[in-house]
Amino acid sequence: MTEELADRPASWPVHSSRVLHADAWVVEVVEDQISRPGHPEQQFGRIAVRHPGAVMVLAVDDDEQVFLLKQYRHTSQHVFVEIPAGVRDSEGEPPLETARRELQEEAELAARDWRLLLSTYPSAGILSETHDIFLARGLSHSPRGDFELAHEEAEMETFWVPFDDLLAAVLRGDVREGPLVQAVLAYEVLRARGEL
Repeated sequence: MTEELADRPASWPVHSSRVLHADAWVVEVVEDQISRPGHPEQQFGRIAVRHPGAVMVLAVDDDEQVFLLKQYRHTSQHVFVEIPAGVRDSEGEPPLETARRELQEEAELAARDWRLLLSTYPSAGILSETHDIFLARGLSHSPRGDFELAHEEAEMETFWVPFDDLLAAVLRGDVREGPLVQAVLAYEVLRARGEL
């Protein structure tokens, strides 16, 4: 029964593939002609956005205050309330190390205790991107050093909020950015179960 409740890797036959877009940032858009296994005569096209993945960090201090930021996202035309996050664009860097680096760069924080809350596919039908969402506790100040905030990050605002206020904002629908919502709900479930 438990095995039925698990995603599993799989790959259907790819008959051809062409790159529609590739850039120096992180994204590649491809169009594949695929078929169901055992049915090569029934080919159909699928567009895929290939992305190296990202990490997010729910940083909670000893007083149950959460570090948040507000950042403009051009694609969605919104300024979102978010948790620190970053693309896994350093080849070979484990997700936890990326999370440590992003927390320091965006929040000027280090954490003593780390826990993976969730690993998700935000839109499996079109994106290869995965999100590894971490919980960081035992926080302390850690200057960002040489790292300089640029582009949207240069305009972001940072602030702290009580976790219960953030949870209420999520449940009201005032805060809707996916990884933040997932992190908050996972944290609340673990807290209610006494697993934190």
